[in-house]
Amino acid sequence: MLPNHTAQAAEKTYQIGTDVTYPPFEFANDQNKYVGIDIDIMNAVAKEEGFKVNIKPLGFNAAVQALEASQIDGVIAGMTITPARQAKFDFGTPYYKTGVVMAVKKDSNIKGFSQLKGKKVALKTGTAAATYANSIKDKYGFQTVTFDDSNNMYEDVTTGNSVACFEDQPVMQYGVAQGLDLKIVTKPANNGNYGFAVQKGKNKALLAKFNAGFKKIKANGTYDKIVQKYLGTSSTTSSASTKKNPKVADKTFTIGTDVTFPPFEFANDQNQYVGIDIDLLNAIAENQGFKVDVKPLGFNAAVQALDSGQIDGVIAGMSITNERKAKFDFSSPYFQSGVVMAVAKDSKVTKLTQLKGKKVAVKTGTAGADYANSIKAKYGFKTVTFDDSNNMYQDVETGNSVACFEDSPVMRYGIQQGTKLKIVTGPAEKGDYGFAVKKGVNADLLAAFNTGLANLKANGQYDKITAKYLGKDEQSATAKAKPAATQDTENRSFVGLIKQNKGALWDGFKETIWLTIVSIFFATIFGIVVGLLGAAPSKFGKGVSSTLIYIFRGMPLLVLALFIYTGIPSLTGSKIPAFIAGVVTLTLNEGAYTAAFVKGGIEAVDSGQMEAARSLGLPYGKSMRKVILPQGIRIMIPSFINQFIITLKDTSILSIIGLLELTQTGKIIIARNLEGFKVWTIVAFIYLAVITLLTWLSNWVQRRMDA
Repeated sequence: MLPNHTAQAAEKTYQIGTDVTYPPFEFANDQNKYVGIDIDIMNAVAKEEGFKVNIKPLGFNAAVQALEASQIDGVIAGMTITPARQAKFDFGTPYYKTGVVMAVKKDSNIKGFSQLKGKKVALKTGTAAATYANSIKDKYGFQTVTFDDSNNMYEDVTTGNSVACFEDQPVMQYGVAQGLDLKIVTKPANNGNYGFAVQKGKNKALLAKFNAGFKKIKANGTYDKIVQKYLGTSSTTSSASTKKNPKVADKTFTIGTDVTFPPFEFANDQNQYVGIDIDLLNAIAENQGFKVDVKPLGFNAAVQALDSGQIDGVIAGMSITNERKAKFDFSSPYFQSGVVMAVAKDSKVTKLTQLKGKKVAVKTGTAGADYANSIKAKYGFKTVTFDDSNNMYQDVETGNSVACFEDSPVMRYGIQQGTKLKIVTGPAEKGDYGFAVKKGVNADLLAAFNTGLANLKANGQYDKITAKYLGKDEQSATAKAKPAATQDTENRSFVGLIKQNKGALWDGFKETIWLTIVSIFFATIFGIVVGLLGAAPSKFGKGVSSTLIYIFRGMPLLVLALFIYTGIPSLTGSKIPAFIAGVVTLTLNEGAYTAAFVKGGIEAVDSGQMEAARSLGLPYGKSMRKVILPQGIRIMIPSFINQFIITLKDTSILSIIGLLELTQTGKIIIARNLEGFKVWTIVAFIYLAVITLLTWLSNWVQRRMDA
């Protein structure tokens, strides 16, 4: 006999909506049955109160809409109780709480805030934990040091540089469970709650039954058993899902990404890569216990590098399409987007039908480009293609093109950053972004990404990451919150831009110079050998020399770089580091030009000189060393200096394979502040300054030799 209710109540069946993938709160197990904290709680409450439930995995948004439309009776889906939602729904007793905790080293004697006076505390940028710590630091007299990721924050504590750190409770508990040498010493602060929801003013009986049943399962220990089943902890210390894939633990994976695709990936003022994709990848890596080496290659180069096996994965706002599925395996979607059309602010173009006979800008390899190309015949426009968003935007701003097509969140971010464009169409070709690995390769990495993504959605980190860059309503096209990356106080003058980016520009300049020096060294050796071979009396040697010069001088440097970096590895299966690929590219290309002027310099020496030397009994080798080369070198030296200048300029092309030289650095800075004209002017002056010095050197050497 059922206690405290009637037989009629026992026969009542309620339709309950839930999310589809939100472990550990709701997810399908190996038998494709829905389980999780929410599901088990709902079933336990129903059992206690004598009613039945038919749980429908609709997805969060669909479940909320279905509840509002009276299609279902209730929703349990890790739904945070907020004032906005309370205006539309009635919530049951909160059933899951999280908050901010303080952690210290395991052997530390610190147990509370009062022991922090005069000491240093580690925080993670932009988190609720950092906000909370900063709100109490004056009261307790401690100082803060900030990091961009949790791992560095934890290490600052474990190495003793800081005495404590503040972190979200589930994230901290996960880290401790994974073996961090830390312990939590405070109770959660700044708490938030999940609640079971019914439509406002309706199903009061169901809400009352949930509250009554929840009270019972809390009292009899069932609730704690449910939480412990999935999290390995009691209800008082519950954390987000700690499920992980042990096959990837402690491994390091090389992940390619785009260079200029804010807010998904871009470099901040410290030349560190940030954005939704980067933060999400780092958080998943931390959650799953593996490491990542992120390579900002550019979208096309990243996809080619993945296809050739140079890298392990790509996360670059990459839309999941059937064509790409043929070559790559994709993760669960992590963001939904759509393509919009943008025009100059003063443009009168407002719809696709006005594009007839006009030129439209697109970005290579993007969903925006695919969509534009699919409709250009219908609407009669032409397309012009660019490799990065900034140049595409500027083509529209300057009037060369009348419009551009771009992913909605990217375009909106650009406009918030000051791009002089406006969006005139609603999102079309809505699709999902996914993390990609090569077809049939790195299945463990893909599984770990999916598990980590589900965990981040469960513990709230995913929402924090997207809200950081897009505002609180991360999937809404009307989100008005300004991205955290926007800095209105930045000085956008030439001097201000130089001051803000001097570290990045200096690093890019050093990489350019180092790449030039190493390449010209090997190119000189290669060129001298091939040039001498071409000047030798052997027909075979002349043939080999002419062939090498013809091939490597005739092949476009861009094609050669991509062939070496992505083509060769796809054939051999061996990875080639980008720097090595860049040096080899310049060595072969510049070496071919060097060989040509070495050969020409030798041939410019009067042929009678060799004949005279040989008539005196000198062998060919000695005649070349003692007679011909000393005269030929005088002719060649200015050409060597000029070749150094050419090599310096040619390093800019290697940005295509992700080398962080001066040109790539310029792209990265522009991706953040969209000040294309000013940044390229600064970069141009740096190149011109160095080239001017080298030109003076060349002229000075020429004068000395002519004296």
